[in-house]
Formats: sequence, structure tokens, C-alpha cells
Amino acid sequence: MQKLYPTLVRLTVALLFLILLVFALTQARNVLYPLALAILFAYLLRPVAEFLERLRVPRIAANLLSILLMAAVVGSVFFFLYNQFSVFTDDFPLLKEQAKANIHRLEMGIEATLGISTHQQHAWLTEQSDAFFNPESGQRMLKFFSATTSTLVAIFLIPVYIFFLLYYRDKFREFVLQIAPARHHPTTLQTLEEISTVTARYMGGLVMVVAILCVLNSTGLMLIGIRYPILFGIVSAMINFIPYFGTLAGGSIPFLFALLLEDSPRYALWVALFFLLVQFLENNILTPNIVGGQVSINPLFIILSLLVGAALWGIPGMFVIVPYLAMFKIVCDHVERLRPVSYLISTHGTEKHALTWAKIKSVFVRNTARS
Repeated sequence: MQKLYPTLVRLTVALLFLILLVFALTQARNVLYPLALAILFAYLLRPVAEFLERLRVPRIAANLLSILLMAAVVGSVFFFLYNQFSVFTDDFPLLKEQAKANIHRLEMGIEATLGISTHQQHAWLTEQSDAFFNPESGQRMLKFFSATTSTLVAIFLIPVYIFFLLYYRDKFREFVLQIAPARHHPTTLQTLEEISTVTARYMGGLVMVVAILCVLNSTGLMLIGIRYPILFGIVSAMINFIPYFGTLAGGSIPFLFALLLEDSPRYALWVALFFLLVQFLENNILTPNIVGGQVSINPLFIILSLLVGAALWGIPGMFVIVPYLAMFKIVCDHVERLRPVSYLISTHGTEKHALTWAKIKSVFVRNTARS
């Protein structure tokens, strides 16, 4: 009993610390998630800033040029999307009539299949509409507006954070070295360098995957015959900044459009099948070989971390949680007592079961040789 008591005390203290940490992270989300995003973008832009500095560009100018380059790329993408969306909104009157016809056809199909009359369906829709526009819904909309305002403030703060993170990057490294024991300085420097390299490559790999999916999604939707394939292809691909869940979440947008606004339900069926194929390709080939090789975290813990990130900070939490989990794994790699944790969350130990491009290529080579 005496041996058990200290263990229970330690577990209680650890649990209390975890509860307080979750509470603090949740309450300070509007302050912390812009900083967390800025740190990731600073790692992404660090190679660009260092390249400019090697060209004898002053650090302030190098940082500003790097941020302006990122802003130009992001601005170009959104300007292109705005033009595509303008074409989409011009067709709203025609789309509205098509939507009414498809909804009526859907109601008739539900009545014929499930026996629910169109009158009952209209009554349910009216009830849901009244519930949406009740006073409580107004409070929810006010809350949404406040959250949107906070998001806009965060967007303007992120470039400021990025600039100062890049400007003081040497100072931060020296700070870490000063608080670490002298005998651990070589390991600390190696850990910091690995974190910087892996995070930059992860962010770059993620951008590459999204760019590939922009082309793949747009091409697939164009072949299916969906209207506005480029708009829906890019929008659905950009949601893929959220790993694993992003493909299906993004695919739901063109699926709903095809279901409500195309001439036949077969378009929606083809869109669903197409995005299931894209989900398979992205999860098993693109992300593991382009991004997964950088973070080396197994899918189970990525999914669990995404759920935790969503619970803490919503969509921004889902975006930042995976690279920070990769940073934590690197720290575990260099701390002997935490190496079992690193092994548990890593992809090591299951290499023979993994589906890689090399294995797929070898199958094609063997089949060609037999032929």
C-alpha cells in the first residue's frame, strides 16, 4: 500500500496537469493557433530567407521578400479562385431552377421508396428552417461572426509573427542552448536541425500533394462532365491540407453540387467513386511517399492527433497538429527514456506491409517480364 500511494499521487498530478493544459490550450486558442501556424510557415520560408542572405541581402529585406513571395503565391491562387467563382455565381439563376427540379425529383424518389409523402418532407424542412432562424440560431450566427472576426485578425498577425520568427531565429537557438546542459549541446543542436529540416520538408511536401490533387481533381471532374471542374477541383484539393479527412471532406462539395444541380444522379455517383479512388491514392501513395516519409508517423496516431487538434482548436488545430507531433517524435528520438514512445508512433516495424510506389512498380516490372 505504501508503494502504491506515491504512484497514485504521481498519476493524479499528471492527470491534473493534462486537464489544466487542455483547458489552457482551449481558452487561449485565438492567441496560440496563429503563432503555431506562423512557426510552421517560418520553417517553410527559412530556406528561402537563408538563400537570399547568402546573396548578401540584409536579413530584414530577405525576410520581407520571403513573406511577400508567399503572399503573392497565396494571393494568386485566391484571385484565380475568385475569377472561377464569379463565373459560377453568374449562372445562379439557371442553377436555382435546376436545383428545384432535382429536389422535386429527389422528393418523389423518397416518397416512392420510403413512403414519406412530399407534404411530410416539406413539413420537416419547414421545421428545420424555423429552428435555424430562431433566437438561439441568431446567437450562434453572432458567435460565428465573432469567430470569423478573430480569424481575420489572426490572418493579419501571421505575417508579423513569421517576420519576427525568421529575424530572431538565431536568438531562439541560442536560448535553447543556454537552458540545455553543456554536455547535451551536440544532441540539442542535432535535434533543432532535424526539427527545422523535417518541418520545412513536411510543409513543402504538403503543398506538393495539394498541387497534384488540384490537377488530378480538376481533370477527373472534367472527364466526368461536372460543370466548373477547375473551381471544384481546386477547392476540394485545398481542403486536403487536413490529412486523411481532407480528400473526402473536399469531395463532398462537388458531390453535393452534382446531386443537386446536375441533370442526372449518375454524375453524383461518378463523383463519389472518383473521390474514393483519390482518397485511396492520396492516403496510400501520394502522402506516404511525399509527406509521410518526412514525418514518419503511422496513420493511427495521425488520425488520433487530428481528432485531438479538432477538439482543441477546430480546423486550425487539425492543420498544425501533425507537424508538431513530428517535432515531438524527433525530441523522443534523442531522449533515451522517450525512445519507446517514438517507436510506437513511428512507421517502423511495419515496412514489409506498407504499400509504396517501389512495390507497385516492381509488380508491373514482373508482369512485363513474364509477358
